[in-house]
Amino acid sequence: MKSAESGLSAARLSAAAFAGMFVFGIVMALLGAVLPALAQKLHFEVAETGNLFLAMNTAMLVCSLMLGAWMDRSGMKLPLAGGPLLVAAGLTGIATANSFNALLPAAALLGAGGAAVNSASNTLIADIHTDPSRKNSALNLLGVFFGFGALLLPMGLGAVVRQMGSGPVLLAGAALCAVAGLFSALPHYPAPKQQEHLPASELKLLLRQPLLLTAGVLLFFESGVEFTIGGYLTTFLTREIGVSIAAASWILAGYWASLMLSRVVLSRVLLRVDPRRVVLGCAVGAAVSAGLAAASHDVWAAAVALLAAGWTLAGIFPTTLGILGAAFGPRSGTVFGIVIAMALCGGISLPWTSAHLAQAFGLRYVLGLVAGCFCAIAALSRLLVYRPDPWTTECG
Repeated sequence: MKSAESGLSAARLSAAAFAGMFVFGIVMALLGAVLPALAQKLHFEVAETGNLFLAMNTAMLVCSLMLGAWMDRSGMKLPLAGGPLLVAAGLTGIATANSFNALLPAAALLGAGGAAVNSASNTLIADIHTDPSRKNSALNLLGVFFGFGALLLPMGLGAVVRQMGSGPVLLAGAALCAVAGLFSALPHYPAPKQQEHLPASELKLLLRQPLLLTAGVLLFFESGVEFTIGGYLTTFLTREIGVSIAAASWILAGYWASLMLSRVVLSRVLLRVDPRRVVLGCAVGAAVSAGLAAASHDVWAAAVALLAAGWTLAGIFPTTLGILGAAFGPRSGTVFGIVIAMALCGGISLPWTSAHLAQAFGLRYVLGLVAGCFCAIAALSRLLVYRPDPWTTECG
C-alpha cells in the first residue's frame, strides 16, 4: 500500500512539474511569436526588441539566483504555484499594452514567473528520480511539456492573428497559466532537503567544481541560442525570406513541435546511451542546421533547416541538467539555480547582441552566430567529466 501511495504521490508531483514546464514553454515562445504583430501595432524597430529580452531575462536571472538555495531550504510548492500567476499577469500586460514602454514591466513579470517554474520543475523532477539514467530520461520528458507550452501561442497566432489579432490569444494563455498555478498548489510536496543556509565555505567548494563550471558555460551558450532562435525565427522568416506573419507563426510552431518530439525520443535513448554523447551529437547537428538556415533563401529550405535545429538542440539543456542532478543530488536546487543563472546570462547577452547585429548586418549573421555557439557547446561537451557525487565525496 505504501508503494502505491508513493507512486501516486510521485505522479502528482510530476504532473505539477509538467504544468510548470508548460507555462515556461509559453514564456520562452511568447516574444518570438508576437514580436512581428507587436512591432506593427506599437511601431518599434528590431534593435528595440533586445530591450524586451533584456527586461525578461534580467528578471529571470535575479529570480534564479535567489530561488536555487531557497528551494533546498523551503521546498518547491511556492514557485510552482506562484510562478504561473506571475506569467499570467505578464501575458495580460502584453495583451493590453498601448506603448513599447508598457511592454517592459510585463516582460519582467514573464521573466520572474518563468524563472520560478523552470527552476522548480527541473529540480523537482531531478529529485523524484534517483537513478542517473532515469533522471536524464525524465528531464527530457519534462521538456516535452515545455514544447506543448511553446506550441500553444504560435499555433494560436497562426490560426487567428488575421481575424482577431494577438490580444485574445495572449489572454487565453494567461487564463491557462492561472489554472496551472492553482493545479500546482494541490499536491503534497516533499520536505526540503536542507534545514540550514549553505555555509560560505561549502559554497566556495561547490563553485570550484569543474563539472558545475563547465556545465554552466555550456548552458550559457545553449540558453543564449535557444532564446535567440525562438525570439528571432519569425522575424527572420518575414524579413529575410518574405513569408507572412501567419506562415512564420506556423513554422515557429513546427520548430517547437520538432523540439518536443525529439525529447520524447531522447527520453528513451538516454536510458541506454552516455548523456555526454547525446549532448555532443545534438550540438553538432544544431550547428549544421543553423548554418543551413543562415544560407537559405527559399521558404522550404529555411523551414526544414529550422525544424532540424529544433530537433537537434532539444537534448542539450535537459541532458546537461541530468548530469548535474546525478552528481549534486543533496544540493540540486542550489546547483540548478547557479547553472540556470549562468545560462540566463547567455539568454540576456546573446539576444541583445543579436538584435544589434541584425540591425547592422541582417538576421542571417545572427544565425551564423548561433552556429558558432553550437560549435562551442560541442567542444565543451567533451569536458563534462561525470562523477557520481562530488558533493558527498568532497564535502562529507
